[in-house]
Amino acid sequence: MEVLRCSDDVFAHEPFTASASAIEAGAVIATFPRPATRGVRGLVRKADVSAGNELSGMVGDSPVMQSVFHQIRLVARADVTVMVIGESGTGKELAANAIHDLSARRREPFLAVNCGAIPANLAEAELFGYEKGSFTGAQRQHIGHFERVTGGTLFLDEVTEMPPELQVKLLRVLETGRFVRVGGTEEIDVDVRLITATNRDPYQAVREGRLREDLLYRLAVFPLNLPALRERTDDIIRLGEYFLDLLNAKYSAAKRYSPAALAQLRAHHWPGNVRELRNCIERSFIMSDDEVALEINRPGPVSGPRVGSDGCVRVPLGSTVADAEREMILATIDHCGGNKRKAADVLGISVKTVYNKLAEYGMTDGSLHGSLRLAAAN
Repeated sequence: MEVLRCSDDVFAHEPFTASASAIEAGAVIATFPRPATRGVRGLVRKADVSAGNELSGMVGDSPVMQSVFHQIRLVARADVTVMVIGESGTGKELAANAIHDLSARRREPFLAVNCGAIPANLAEAELFGYEKGSFTGAQRQHIGHFERVTGGTLFLDEVTEMPPELQVKLLRVLETGRFVRVGGTEEIDVDVRLITATNRDPYQAVREGRLREDLLYRLAVFPLNLPALRERTDDIIRLGEYFLDLLNAKYSAAKRYSPAALAQLRAHHWPGNVRELRNCIERSFIMSDDEVALEINRPGPVSGPRVGSDGCVRVPLGSTVADAEREMILATIDHCGGNKRKAADVLGISVKTVYNKLAEYGMTDGSLHGSLRLAAAN
């Protein structure tokens, strides 16, 4: 399976609501290959999709998660578009995978694609493919994501980062069930279930011109809101035990949490949600012997880019080239209002490079925005 992953920032403050009629209304469909369900990164685990507190790798006993599981089971039976809305790290791809696993398309492919990580000039060719000779370097025909997963499910993460001109073409695919490869003339029929995701407020994205309103309503026949971990604190210990069990199985170990670690699990705010919890447990597992002492990563306040009133970035003498690069990248993202694609254009690098650099700095969008606000305050 080909997966391009990276996370984004703002949670939907005006959550969609869905009625039962939305499931029955019917909508355009889309399809792709399925990946193995993942627990801890790198672990392959067969999910028990019938368990009451677990669904394709999603775990939760809380009422809000039980409601999510119920909605997933309902919408999986209806071949409609789904938009998954939630903060970074809440498990949007797992939710999409669960819908696929429970659907009639479960024996067909599932493919996850991060719209924000594909350069704008390549996005159409990646999604729809291209013909030989259609542009410089096109030495052979290329089959795009839609054709590769026909019959299955295509998951488009960060859909609000999709270039506007591509949104028009995606809308046409949803309306007609056909597309044309770049440089081609023949219309190709496609049978794909489309699931999208965003960690932005989709209504706000429409107001800001990031997302076409007509496309939004095509994509969100069934909106699915995922809660932040702070909204389901009763699940934290259950998740902690789940990830520890996976790690013990992977490494043939029998480690357990110390009492202090259990108290830390309950007390920490977990701004990075389940992803932060999982990574913290994995790191703590590696650092511990028989008893796992929680190693919560608290790097302290991150000083944001030093931007003067003249708009210039100032880097102290003695800084390394890597430090200077970091300051420039963060300052440019801030200058572009958090728009990573625009920042990449200004910097003359690819969007994927921006994401890779942010991952290298250990910064989620939430920590990034917090750091920049801190710098501005200072």
